[in-house]
Amino acid sequence: MQNKLSIIIPCLNEAEVVGRLLESLQPLRQVGHEIIVVDGGSCDTTAQTAEPLVDCLLSSAPGRAGQMNAGAAVANGTILWFLHADTELPVGASEAVIDGVASGGAVWGRFDVRLSGQHPLLRMVAFMMNLRSRWTAVATGDQAIFVRRDIFEGAGGFPDVPLMEDIVLSKRLKKVDKPLCLQLRLVTSSRRWEARGIFRTILLMWWLRLAFVLGISPKQLARWYL
Repeated sequence: MQNKLSIIIPCLNEAEVVGRLLESLQPLRQVGHEIIVVDGGSCDTTAQTAEPLVDCLLSSAPGRAGQMNAGAAVANGTILWFLHADTELPVGASEAVIDGVASGGAVWGRFDVRLSGQHPLLRMVAFMMNLRSRWTAVATGDQAIFVRRDIFEGAGGFPDVPLMEDIVLSKRLKKVDKPLCLQLRLVTSSRRWEARGIFRTILLMWWLRLAFVLGISPKQLARWYL
């Protein structure tokens, strides 16, 4: 199948949300695309929920970078599409990815996002995420990164780091070409923002990005993030 999508979803204790995403992706399976879930050792029913709704269910050590690399290693598609389990895709998302790569000549890209909560600060957070991504040509995992498999492999995949793996990969990919920034807005969960406090999480994210630019190791950043 030309321009086959391999949709790769890393999970860890996502039983409450992953079923909804997988159900929404079933029409893509029916026309020949594939879904790969990589479970990082969940202690809930994530694996049992996912198994009947995917083409491949893998188990790996926890760690989003390693999980996504494991999924990419077994993927058969020409386009790899990395989704978080709490993502809600807009209508036409898969067509936009395929058209952007096949017809538009893009080698990688990402979506605009909207956070699921209703607090006005979350609107600002999403706006700044989308704007920053356009200015810097860097994407986050929340933005559903997609990339041609040969380009992903040439970039060495996701780096083996516990945090900022999406940032590092983006910086590698933008050396190949600028990203296709799709204006279609997917919805990503605001649960971590709301659980920690929205303003506190904004400050934490800014600090982590600054610390990363200043050369502090992703292992240390992960300790602060947790």
